[in-house]
Amino acid sequence: MFFTKERLHQYYLLMRMDRPIGTWLLLWPTFWALWIAAEGIPPLSIMLIFALGVFVMRSAGCVINDYADRNIDKHIERTRNRPITSGKVTPREALGLFFVCIIIAFILVLFLNLYTILLSIIALALAAIYPFMKRYTHYPQIVLGMAFSWAIPMGFAAQLGSIPVVAWTLYGVTILWIVSYDTMYAMADREEDLKIGVKSTAIIFADNDKLMIALLQIAFTVGMFYIAWQVQAGLFFYLGILVSILFSIYQQYLIRHSDKKHCFQAFLNNHWLGMVIFIGIFLNYLS
Repeated sequence: MFFTKERLHQYYLLMRMDRPIGTWLLLWPTFWALWIAAEGIPPLSIMLIFALGVFVMRSAGCVINDYADRNIDKHIERTRNRPITSGKVTPREALGLFFVCIIIAFILVLFLNLYTILLSIIALALAAIYPFMKRYTHYPQIVLGMAFSWAIPMGFAAQLGSIPVVAWTLYGVTILWIVSYDTMYAMADREEDLKIGVKSTAIIFADNDKLMIALLQIAFTVGMFYIAWQVQAGLFFYLGILVSILFSIYQQYLIRHSDKKHCFQAFLNNHWLGMVIFIGIFLNYLS
């Protein structure tokens, strides 16, 4: 009965394969790093390994997140019907699925150099501890940012065998972006999170949430301009960053009243922000 059609469908939902936004938000900074490190189109093998790795690790992250939140999700309207908390997938099954994803990711990374393999251990640790951070700190979004951005130093290590300063700069700047958009996401759940005692940046920022997100967006944008200067980028890289500012402004417009629906829409809009920056980077090295 383990592989019935309904069971497989529940695993599909548990890994959020029906909601690819998380994969895209992981993929864009990964691609930024791969193209900058290669100063152009990266080797096809490395591109495929990282693209598949992003998909698998995002799936693993969703599974372990729902496992950790199985007793919390039932109290939140948006998450109460998720597979584990609704009883359609057992916690034991979820852990099994998590380890399958991790094994696949590890097999993929074995095709890369030793340095990148060692870095992947940190990626696993970050993915595993993030879901539990909301119980202990109001800044779980920072840990999420560290986990989501870890493919950046790995991408440089895979191609160069080292991690230059620009890679760490990109890593730090990307964390700022992730904290900003995940705070938007947390704003949608803030009232329910307060009732059940879950912590987030949306709660600690309180009435200053929109201001703090704006400051994070500004810092991210300035950081991206600095990276473009570091790599001696051409016009297209800068244009991509300039267009991304329009998306940040639109996101501020959406969250202006802290409405749940619009906060979630602002979160989703970051897919396009990440994409336009990648297009700018892609065209920069194509020209």
